[in-house]
Amino acid sequence: MLAVTKAHAYGNDFLFAAVDQVRDADLATLARTLCARHTGIGADGLILYGFTADGATMRLINADGSPSELSGNGLRCLAALVIRERERRGGAAALITEVRADTDAGERRLTLTTRGDGRYTFRAAMGAPARLQQETLDVAGESLLVATLDVGNPQCVALMDTLPDAARFQRLGPGLATHPRFPAGTNVEFAVVEAPGRVRILIWERGVGPTEASGTGACAAAVTAMAYGGAQRDVDVVSPGGTQRVEWTADGIFLTGWAEILFDATWTA
Repeated sequence: MLAVTKAHAYGNDFLFAAVDQVRDADLATLARTLCARHTGIGADGLILYGFTADGATMRLINADGSPSELSGNGLRCLAALVIRERERRGGAAALITEVRADTDAGERRLTLTTRGDGRYTFRAAMGAPARLQQETLDVAGESLLVATLDVGNPQCVALMDTLPDAARFQRLGPGLATHPRFPAGTNVEFAVVEAPGRVRILIWERGVGPTEASGTGACAAAVTAMAYGGAQRDVDVVSPGGTQRVEWTADGIFLTGWAEILFDATWTA
């Protein structure tokens, strides 16, 4: 029996299990079993966590069983769990609004800005982008100009005049995510700069496929739009699941958005 919590941010959903419960488990198989949409609980990934004095640790495994360094939306869902735990303990702990998360991509800090209607909104310090560059890749019969970068995990962003239709998205998404240029795979965003302060994206997530939203993907698309597409340094990033805010400052990238805890359950299979 496994205690599981499900949470999501803009439709990007995750299952959470305390790391102490699964030390002897085959984690890849567990993730695939739990995240299966029709035979499991259903999610884009499994996050193993452990509470700490000022936050929590997290380890993310994608729905296909592959490891991932970081998820911006998963990070906020984790912070929501931390805040809920503090509220349950009550006292002075319930008044703390800062959360430190230890991830495979390093430390990330989040600040709770608002809460209401079951949702917790955080501004997360996501660090500085690394290895940002443009290059041309041949994929699915096309030659495509993309930006590649690291925002705690690998990203590939294609700036376009219009977002790809469904058929083109289904070709280019997996083609880029598994391109030989990226031996460990990459997350993929297709982005359109609709205005200096607004970027619209579609996401093909490594190890998952199409997702409603992505926190790190929003960061990568925003940075690319700012560097190469004329966007300002503070933008709304619109995905099918909703709108997140990304700022790129001298102190790094800051991502603001909400997370919502859906339910607690016990997995008995």
